[in-house]
Amino acid sequence: MDTTRRGFLGAIGKVTIGAAASVAGASQVAEAAQTDTPTAVPHWGMVVDLRKCIGCQACTVACIMENDVPQDAFRTHVSVYELVKDGQDPAMVMLPRLCNHCDDPPCLPVCPVEATFKIDSGEVLVDASKCVGCGYCVQACPYDARFINHETQVADKCTFCFHRTQAGLLPACVETCVGGARNFGDLNDPESEVSKMLAHNEVSVLRPEMHTNPNVYYIGLDDVLDGRVAGEAAYHSEMADSVSSHEEGL
Repeated sequence: MDTTRRGFLGAIGKVTIGAAASVAGASQVAEAAQTDTPTAVPHWGMVVDLRKCIGCQACTVACIMENDVPQDAFRTHVSVYELVKDGQDPAMVMLPRLCNHCDDPPCLPVCPVEATFKIDSGEVLVDASKCVGCGYCVQACPYDARFINHETQVADKCTFCFHRTQAGLLPACVETCVGGARNFGDLNDPESEVSKMLAHNEVSVLRPEMHTNPNVYYIGLDDVLDGRVAGEAAYHSEMADSVSSHEEGL
């Protein structure tokens, strides 16, 4: 984790970007993306090492607290499945999920007011001042990663913690991952930790048949899970719900 943090901070030192925003969709995000001129633009991505994920949901809670996510909504969470294969004992497997910040995001062209946009450093963001809450982007996302915020009535999603990365910090979910399963950095930098992980490990993506060119990669993803992007999160605000909804069978 420390190596990832050092690499990330090194990449941040090469970038000069001004105003940041605290939530997805704030108009300042669009202004920062459109008016500032970076000297060396990174391309942010995440590598999730499923061999290290223990399903503790620290990432889920950290994201909720950091981004003021409303109750019963998630920008990221960890789905828990019971995987059963012939001749093997059942196994509990974890699948952290979030916006994949695709290079070819299907949510972007369906937005009738151009509220969804992608910036040079790779993040797919939402300008809340434009969003009309039509939900077209929610339906278009093949990763079930968007929702209409019932408090703001606009589209909401993971931003890779844009406001934190612009301040030289890691996304909240990465910072709090106790097992070091989530790794974040510059995919354009061959010396970054995430680039080295991609180079030295067999990696997979969710819904590869959609050809969205996602920027979230998985190490140790079982083939049967690459299409499992829908369903309830294992984390719930009430303990009773958490116990009753903990497992999803395959």
